[in-house]
Amino acid sequence: MTDWPDIAGRIDGRRHALPVRVYFEDTDAGALVYHASYIRWFERGRSDFLRLAGLNHAAMMAPETGEPHAFVVRRMTVDYMKPGQLDDLLEIGTEAIATGASSLTLRQTAMRDGAVLCSAEVVCVLISLAGKPLRMAAHIPAGVMSFFSRLGE
Repeated sequence: MTDWPDIAGRIDGRRHALPVRVYFEDTDAGALVYHASYIRWFERGRSDFLRLAGLNHAAMMAPETGEPHAFVVRRMTVDYMKPGQLDDLLEIGTEAIATGASSLTLRQTAMRDGAVLCSAEVVCVLISLAGKPLRMAAHIPAGVMSFFSRLGE
């Protein structure tokens, strides 16, 4: 079989898009998307966005050289606008909107047929595995940093 789906989504210009289907496990008793499901999908979107940008979580936590590190969520602001429903096909969008010395700010959306159902602004911080904030420029490859900077323009 040569037509394997792109399970990591795609980066198109400034934005990463990840398709997700709403299953029974994602809904509440009324067959509407349970609020925490959006958070889980946003995590998947962030992880695949970083992977496609050139950062692999496992490699960051066990680098060949240097200090092990990881991104953690420092703050997330979520707005729920419309309900998703069982069997909907959603698109989880992720884009970098700002970088700081140790932080990356992302905008994420869950959309159905172009309509935003839920959106979030997420601030992620790069830390050592001991929990100490780290400067991104010292631990993230220059090409990836340049990619993030271009996205936020």
